[in-house]
Amino acid sequence: MMNLPIRPRRNRKSANIRGLIRETSLAPEHLIYPVFVHEGTGNQPIPSLPGCTRWSVKGLVEEAKRLMDLGIRTLDLFPAIPDEKKTPDACEACNPDGLIPRTIYALKSEVPGITVMTDVALDPYNSDGHDGLVEFRSDGTMEILNDDSVEVLCRQALCHADAGADIVSPSDMMDGRVAAIRATLDSEALDDVSIMAYTAKYASALYGPFRGALES
Repeated sequence: MMNLPIRPRRNRKSANIRGLIRETSLAPEHLIYPVFVHEGTGNQPIPSLPGCTRWSVKGLVEEAKRLMDLGIRTLDLFPAIPDEKKTPDACEACNPDGLIPRTIYALKSEVPGITVMTDVALDPYNSDGHDGLVEFRSDGTMEILNDDSVEVLCRQALCHADAGADIVSPSDMMDGRVAAIRATLDSEALDDVSIMAYTAKYASALYGPFRGALES
């Protein structure tokens, strides 16, 4: 395996990042606000998550300004992708002109000082609805293609980092994806972009409302 440089300075690169991980205190700067964004022009209520909103890009910019005034400086972006853009190879996940890159550009240009995280996973873009690419066999069984999925996840993370994401957050549970994403980012001189893998996924009804929010 490639020997990657150890760069703990990533965790000290800005006041916002230092605020997220500083010990023995709890304040608004420690909070990460998950937000759902969609391609449309208006903001939408989310039936599966009462009180939560699926934001337009413009609406999210205004919400981000409000959050910054409250001291919440970090957003985590989750996309609701139109069905017509979902494909078995999840290629929209790597589109530099796609929803998440455009949202990152808007937030970074209009909300000074904000920290942007992005969810890195394929289920919003995959027409099969899985976090990984799927192979369907002639006997009716299926297999998640781990290594092929990791390649796409690396391209997705690179797409988000190129757009200005401060932290990429793989939630896909593919084996080996964190090291592969780190190597990809470092190879493109994006060694200052952080990675936060933040989920462990089990069988749970709690995923239902979230999938409803993403229309996944």
